[in-house]
Amino acid sequence: MSTAERTRATAQTAAGTEKLPADADVLALENQVCFALAVASRGVLALYRPVLEPLGLTHPQYLVMLALWENEPRSVKELGQVLQLEPATLSPLLKRLESAGLVQRERSQRDERVLDITLSDAGRALRSRAESIPATIVGELGMTLDELDGLRSTLHKLIAAAAPTEPAAPSAPR
Repeated sequence: MSTAERTRATAQTAAGTEKLPADADVLALENQVCFALAVASRGVLALYRPVLEPLGLTHPQYLVMLALWENEPRSVKELGQVLQLEPATLSPLLKRLESAGLVQRERSQRDERVLDITLSDAGRALRSRAESIPATIVGELGMTLDELDGLRSTLHKLIAAAAPTEPAAPSAPR
């Protein structure tokens, strides 16, 4: 049995009932979901760069601003959950946004252990300038809204499928 045949057989076994075409090489680069996602991500983020630059934002900072324009104040923990970012990644983003005068970090009045993030007046004002970004990106992509909605829906399914499962809570001692 050739290497390609062994690879196909392994993929068929691992996939359960899903059968790959007999002539498919499961290790071919063009057959890798991870490769397609990586290339698509780089390409889409490259489209955002010149659109965000006049606003003084990077793409990760834009995502933080989107979350805050949607709902504020948000705790650092809540922002991390919504954006699916680790605290070590989120904290420097928030510091840069604060230095730029777009957000404020302050202790929660409900619980001093919690750090709340709120928009500054400048951060709120930036929203009106950012409202044209989605349409600009859609235009750059050259895809229909239906295609993009379908893609987003498929990506949400992929994100859910790839999400780590929560470990079971430890049982109480007997």
